[in-house]
Amino acid sequence: MPRRHIHVTGAAEAPLRAALRALRTELAVPEGFPPAVLAEAEAVAKNPRLPAQDATDLPFLTIDPPTSTDLDQAMHLARRADGGYRVHYAIADVAAFVAPGGALDAEAHRRVLTLYFPDGRVPLHPPVLSEGAASLLPGEPRPALLWRIDLDAEGRRVATDVRRALVRSRARLDYATAQRLIDSGTAEEPLALLRDIGRLREEREAERGGISLAVPEQEIVEVPGDRTYSLAYRAPLPAESWNAQISLLTGMAAADLMTAAGTGILRTLPVAPDGAVARLRRTAEALGVDWPHHVSYAEVVRHADPTDPRQAAFLQECTTLLRGAGYTVFTDGQLPDPAVHAAVADEYTHCTAPLRRLVDRYASELCVAAVAGNEPPPWVRAALPDLPATMATGARRASAVERESVDIVEAALLSGRIGELFDAYVIDVKEREPSVGTVHLDAPAVVGRVSGGTAPLPLGEWLRVRLAEAAPGRAKVLFTPA
Repeated sequence: MPRRHIHVTGAAEAPLRAALRALRTELAVPEGFPPAVLAEAEAVAKNPRLPAQDATDLPFLTIDPPTSTDLDQAMHLARRADGGYRVHYAIADVAAFVAPGGALDAEAHRRVLTLYFPDGRVPLHPPVLSEGAASLLPGEPRPALLWRIDLDAEGRRVATDVRRALVRSRARLDYATAQRLIDSGTAEEPLALLRDIGRLREEREAERGGISLAVPEQEIVEVPGDRTYSLAYRAPLPAESWNAQISLLTGMAAADLMTAAGTGILRTLPVAPDGAVARLRRTAEALGVDWPHHVSYAEVVRHADPTDPRQAAFLQECTTLLRGAGYTVFTDGQLPDPAVHAAVADEYTHCTAPLRRLVDRYASELCVAAVAGNEPPPWVRAALPDLPATMATGARRASAVERESVDIVEAALLSGRIGELFDAYVIDVKEREPSVGTVHLDAPAVVGRVSGGTAPLPLGEWLRVRLAEAAPGRAKVLFTPA
């Protein structure tokens, strides 16, 4: 889970663009696709493997950020006669286009993940597929993995099915539009039910001790009139959480199918060590976040308000407890230990973003085979042993892109303000070096290092700091006590 989301809205200053280009070079990020890959993509885009089942009568809809064109998921929600709900969730069928052992397959294994920079993305698959023939764009028939998940009246899963089908989305919404339609009462039932089902699934998540972090997104915003830029936080909308619950529901259903079949790949996360939780408690105290000793970490996170600057800073620090996630393969019914994802508080896998994440294509194939009562395809079984290491390599690069991009953006936007004074919260202090720590600024929305003083930093208190360093691509943001 990313520590901080960040993206550019509008044009940014030249030093920022230059530093981001240098970061791409430093991390050996592929800039384009080889000719053989593009040629194969063009050919299969015109002639994908089409499924026998036709489900184009279901009026699917998609909900994504407004600029997204690589649409992995489409949903249709309905009530059942017994008072429960039926979730139809269509996932782009990448295997309908990517042949095992081909040029596209090899390139996907090299890239592993779509990489997100503040000024654009580097896709896992060529855009002719990821933003075209394989994307669940409205009005276009598309091959998909069609999940049907039945829930009871309390949102508990009672039945699961997945198979290949042809689908067609009818509406493409962004989160703000979906939220507005739901809040105003003008949403049609398939969208209006997102709130009902999403809230029920949030209740079930709380019941099993799971957590979902509503981490604020850092945005670069243009200041009207003077062509300068600043950083601000954007709290996620409730519709984003409800939408995420549908994906989590599917990932847990997929894990159950694979564990029952005896072969699969799980997304696992160990329980956070006591020391990490104790450190987070100190951060909560520093930020004035109420955390009684008898209350669990999950419960505190669940009630944190991402629109409050102090609690937003706390939510960002909470992601440190989610480190250590990985992928674990099991075969012949021998489940891994641990098999559970600590944040989900259940067995879980990734299967809902195959246009952007390599492992999802394999998980989907395993689930389709399990439902049909078939053995996994040989090409899937052959790839399983190496998948965790491949995904780990890709995740390290994606994390570096995210971490370094944040540092570059913050340095670029503060580079002309060396020597200026800012008010900040001290949110962390090094135990062995109490004059070194981390501060959180409200405006601009920056989290940076502070050092250079002689006295211990006042954990949890306001501190006047002076900007000492900020040079995109050369020096990260550094403050000193004023």
